[in-house]
Amino acid sequence: MRIIRFLLQKEFLQIFRNKAMLPIIFVIPVVQLLVLSFAATYELKEAKFALIDRDQSIASRELVSKLQATGYFILQSEFTSEVEAKIQLEKGEVSFIVEIPRDFQQLLSNNKATSIQLVIDAVDGSVANLINSYVNSIVRDYSATKAVNINVAGLQNIEQFSVKKISTQAINWYNPNLDYITYMVPGILVILVSMIGLFLSGMNIVREREIGTIEQLNVTPITKFQFMVGKLVPFWMIGMFDLLLGLALARFGFQIPFLGSLTTILIIAGIYLVLIQVLGLFISTITDTQQQAMFIAWFIMVVFILMGGLFTPIESMPMWAQKLTLANPIAYFIKIMRMVLLKGAGWKEVYEMVLIISVVAAGLLAVSVNRYKKTSG
Repeated sequence: MRIIRFLLQKEFLQIFRNKAMLPIIFVIPVVQLLVLSFAATYELKEAKFALIDRDQSIASRELVSKLQATGYFILQSEFTSEVEAKIQLEKGEVSFIVEIPRDFQQLLSNNKATSIQLVIDAVDGSVANLINSYVNSIVRDYSATKAVNINVAGLQNIEQFSVKKISTQAINWYNPNLDYITYMVPGILVILVSMIGLFLSGMNIVREREIGTIEQLNVTPITKFQFMVGKLVPFWMIGMFDLLLGLALARFGFQIPFLGSLTTILIIAGIYLVLIQVLGLFISTITDTQQQAMFIAWFIMVVFILMGGLFTPIESMPMWAQKLTLANPIAYFIKIMRMVLLKGAGWKEVYEMVLIISVVAAGLLAVSVNRYKKTSG
């Protein structure tokens, strides 16, 4: 323990002497959490649309007013022909076109079915699906006592959606206000902590090799295990501090509900950070320069993030991609964070994922210790 204590003292001195590193460790993660939580969103806000109102009736204006009143849609311009409206769509100045036919009000007054047409810019499939879903929901609400059909045209395809006179009552659990920030913040926090841990530990041993101090350590009587622990613990502690800082910001800054146990989160985070730190140390043992370590760490992190379920649900991925996520520790911890914080999950619900993380961390630590070649002289 005395040797490990001296190693830890050395590592902390090196960290805090590097004035350029301190903002990267403690300030930038907070700034990134604040910025990304608002920027990384799939919420539909103020989508612009063009209107072709061939009826010019009270009923048609009432429907358009309902679309605008939601706050999701903004009426950009009104046209009398499809050609002019589609020019706006092609330029990207509007996201979709609403076309209301003649006799719209008359057919509704006679309790007969009528239809409106949506022409949606479906280049971005996610946005197109949201527009389609939101407009359908608004029209269903509007037509609770009326008969209306919606023709949706996206990518030159037209589909028929029949609006039934059925009343639906929805109860949203875990995120009752459907706030996307509530969903994103736990995942973004996992990504930031992972990046700090992986990059710093990944360049640690390589930096010692580049500046020449690795040889001084190699001729000392410390064991490979003691050396690895001395390299692991400082950045593990920094990672835990950043996590606590991020959790405090999530709770008091973003009002993220903490339905589960904070102790559970911290214990699992401690195990997870061991895995991330050991992965970084493994990268450090197989590279010769900090540049090599940075490229490998960045490549691994990009794959982990894109396949971690932060932006795209894992269930929506192809089956081969879903199988690959079984080896992605970020996917496990993002899921655990959301389950514990937003659903109040306990050990019974997450123990299998924690066990996988623990086994992988232990195995990777053994490999990293074995990979490190301690030479003398």
